[in-house]
Amino acid sequence: MIDYLILGGGSAGCVLAARLSEDAGKSICLIEAGRDISQASMPDAIRSRYPGRAYLDTNNIWQQLKARISPPAALRRYEQARLLGGGSAINALMANRGAPADYDEWDALGARGWNWQACLPYFRKLETDCDFSGQLHGSSGPVRIQRTGWPRISPFVQAVLRTLQQHGHVLREDQNGPWEDGAFIGSIAVSETGERIPTSVCYLDAAVRARKNLSVRTGLVVDRILFDGQRAIGARILRPDGTHEDVRAVRVIVSAGAVHSPAVLLRSGIGPASDLAALGIEVRADRAGVGRNLMEHPSIAVSAFLPRAARTPFPDEHHEQAVVRFSSGLPGTVRGDMHGAILSRSGWHSVGYRLGTMFFWVNKSYSRGRMRLASSSPFDEPEVEFAMLSDERDLERLKLAVRFGARTLGASSMASHRDTIFPSSYSPRVAAVATPGMWNAVQRGTLSALLDVAGPLRGWLIQRVVTQGVSIGELLADDRAMTAFVMRSVGGTWHPSGTCRMGAASDALAVTDGDGAVYGVDGLHVCDASLMPSIPCANTNVPTIMVAERVADLLKRPVRL
Repeated sequence: MIDYLILGGGSAGCVLAARLSEDAGKSICLIEAGRDISQASMPDAIRSRYPGRAYLDTNNIWQQLKARISPPAALRRYEQARLLGGGSAINALMANRGAPADYDEWDALGARGWNWQACLPYFRKLETDCDFSGQLHGSSGPVRIQRTGWPRISPFVQAVLRTLQQHGHVLREDQNGPWEDGAFIGSIAVSETGERIPTSVCYLDAAVRARKNLSVRTGLVVDRILFDGQRAIGARILRPDGTHEDVRAVRVIVSAGAVHSPAVLLRSGIGPASDLAALGIEVRADRAGVGRNLMEHPSIAVSAFLPRAARTPFPDEHHEQAVVRFSSGLPGTVRGDMHGAILSRSGWHSVGYRLGTMFFWVNKSYSRGRMRLASSSPFDEPEVEFAMLSDERDLERLKLAVRFGARTLGASSMASHRDTIFPSSYSPRVAAVATPGMWNAVQRGTLSALLDVAGPLRGWLIQRVVTQGVSIGELLADDRAMTAFVMRSVGGTWHPSGTCRMGAASDALAVTDGDGAVYGVDGLHVCDASLMPSIPCANTNVPTIMVAERVADLLKRPVRL
């Protein structure tokens, strides 16, 4: 019998497999639905320091997964990784932690032991920071972190940073240093040769994969967890040929991400009893919080056409080169509650190369959604409703972000580094046009050529073809138009979290305790972004790796008899 069965080989699952297998006396099996991604097998689009194509390859994601971002918007594709390494294999490489107050909030919300002082050692443990040292930084972890050198920062991004300084946003050195508002060169996770380092590479390196006590199995779908009474004893795994295998284990750890981890629990009879009964699933533990508390960072953007001299001379360089962190000042919000990523290019293709963008998100969002099972079949994707902007504070702050971006890009200091300014978002239409293919390439090439030669007609062309009639001037002059645009155009940032949240035993909506142990059953844990009681002010990949590092240590503790 296996000691630890890990269901899901994403950012967290690979960390767990590496750390738990350090004990040669314990056997570990890691199960992943997607394909293996190793140092040798990484495709160029995943390996690239410019990560703009990895998430567009449907071989890398759950192809049928859709979500409703915000009513009344229609369902749209929601990209979540389906390969070893998970989000760390297809994300934007950003390596930031969030605010110390984020983790103190987790503790206050009932996730005892998850305050900043407890989490900081694990942030340090996971990283090798090439630029900074001291009490806040690690020097020997698997995740190598650095900042892009100033000579490789694009002329557009340099101009935006200068403009932000003129507007009072101080250029600070370290995004992962003291929590302060300001502008920063972004912290990114890359190898010494500038390549992506997913957790399937930097944690599951050749030496770790060679351990006799570790088995990594890919291409297998988890049906459900197996129980003996109230104790988890393994999981039923589905093979590509349609047959199944029951894998037995002393402890089962669900690590399939904030969308699919709750789905595994629900299919296994852990969740709201009425929802489970309606699907004919035997109730193992009535936990109303499974699938609830779904969080994301709602996003919106402001873009500009770039004259040739403002475009990056390094097309393969990382595109999210700098960030600005600022405080909205709205009642009921925290300091540093807004984030703006400053992009040297807005897409991997020819049109994106001609556009610079300030991509904003609400760093600390308050809207909450939920996910439910569509059926008891593991092949039917769950129903995902983010309900973004259901909290008025999130709506108002995205409107504020559009004004912030328009003011920054419209400043006189930006005049020679941008042409037409326009509102933008990662809409289904934008995603569809960005998908590789001959017809899309023809469309993008035609539009790129027209944008280059349009001259005084460029603004008209962008309004007709790109924004479909919406202008930045209209939004700034009419609050109702601004509200309608944001409600219609809001996107996410691929940071789902919170759906199996940690909390106190007395909290009816808590799914696990502070160790990630699921309430109501024995021998079952959850470990990924779904544990987060509230969303951190950060891209969630590094916080998720931190969570896995700490949970691995908690699991290693001797069992108290």
